[in-house]
Amino acid sequence: MRAPAILATADQAVAAIPDGATIAVGGFVGAGHPEMLTAALERRFLETGTPRDLTLYYCAGQGDRGDRGLNHLAHKGLVKRVIGGHWNLAPRLGTLALANEIEAYNLPQGVLCCLLREIAAKRPGLITQVGLNTFIDPVMSGGRMNARTVEPLVERLELDGRTWLRYKPVPVHVGLIRATYADARGNLSMDCEGLVGEVLPIAQAAKNHGGIVIAQVESLVDSLPDPKSVRVPGILVDYIVTSGGVQHDQTFGETFSEEFVVSQSAGFELPAMPESERKVIGRRALQEVRAGDIVNLGIGLPESVAMVAAETGRLGDFTLTVESGPIGGVPASGLSFGCSHFPEAIIDQPAQFDFYDGGGVDIAVLGAVEVDAEGSVNVTSFADRFAGVGGFVNIAQSARRLVFCCTFLARGQPKFVKAIQHVCFHGPTALAHGQQVLYVTERAVFELSPGGLKLVEILGGHDLHQDVLSQMQFHPLVSDSLIHPP
Repeated sequence: MRAPAILATADQAVAAIPDGATIAVGGFVGAGHPEMLTAALERRFLETGTPRDLTLYYCAGQGDRGDRGLNHLAHKGLVKRVIGGHWNLAPRLGTLALANEIEAYNLPQGVLCCLLREIAAKRPGLITQVGLNTFIDPVMSGGRMNARTVEPLVERLELDGRTWLRYKPVPVHVGLIRATYADARGNLSMDCEGLVGEVLPIAQAAKNHGGIVIAQVESLVDSLPDPKSVRVPGILVDYIVTSGGVQHDQTFGETFSEEFVVSQSAGFELPAMPESERKVIGRRALQEVRAGDIVNLGIGLPESVAMVAAETGRLGDFTLTVESGPIGGVPASGLSFGCSHFPEAIIDQPAQFDFYDGGGVDIAVLGAVEVDAEGSVNVTSFADRFAGVGGFVNIAQSARRLVFCCTFLARGQPKFVKAIQHVCFHGPTALAHGQQVLYVTERAVFELSPGGLKLVEILGGHDLHQDVLSQMQFHPLVSDSLIHPP
């Protein structure tokens, strides 16, 4: 007979984490993040100096750009290595990385969550083309963020005449996950969580490497009557910490919203957008979305596409999806990003990326920080911080059609530059794969052509030379049939 999961306080449970362990933490921004556990781990380290020298493994960014989420773990000595998909929500970790005080890797979010399944099965890693010809490719930096980070976690392979990347497995020793309910056998359900995430592969990876799984739940129940609702079976769970709702908000933006866990309501409305640069961009990008499309919208400016679609009655013409797992409905924004209002379905995050990587997205509308003459895009490096790529690389590489949205200038500085800081999307590779790519700003629209970036439209009555060409660090190709819509 298996030993039952131990009911423990958060402090008792994290005391079982040994020095030098690799811990995998689930969550997406704040949804599904085990806040009580990461806060307890920080508290233990500050009080006792242990555990030390942890490797932190996470897929989606988790935090509020302040104190919550993975910011709890940003202490020199507590962590020695971080392998993560997105860093911007945990700036304290980013500060340690930029100061060269920890080893730091930035790998694609979709790769990391699917790699967990390979780790659980003790297979030799994940073989994929996601990341080729970007900064994650070992011919560039291999996803290593600073000089302290030297071990290669990505390698190139030649298989059947094609080039692939192998992402190496990293044994997981501790899984920190969150659910809504645990029954008497330790089975976990996620009835009130806005997503499923990667809780199962985290638990399987830790268990199969002789490690432990600590689950934060809102409450205990005698039984879960529907076995299909069990997302993590009790055979994988070692410690259960009951939060009672404390440090268990559904997201970092909402205590609880029923809209994230029930299907479509006829009464749901998006607020109208005031006329602005964002609205101009959203309106133009929406023109590229066709009836029946399966769509992914990035966080930030691309969200304007959904808002304009709602205003114009087009929101029902296509299906919006989020990389975290929701399908249908309308993606939430801000600190609730990762959830959707009234989704039709919520699948686990690795399964969503399987679909994305195989070309399931008809069109993705994503942001851009910098664009160069060959149409390559940087989304991860800013002047004063390293944001990380998140799911961008998976989505941008696999969507059949792409629209990059950005304002033409950033605080008066060019965004169309001679050399981008990090190649997160590689224009020539997209051309070779036959992707259709547009770059939409409030002043102009460009397309990716065999000769590089080509100007195809001038928007809003802007002057070609004064407002566009003179504000770029390179001279793009200009279409012979340049459009000047009113």
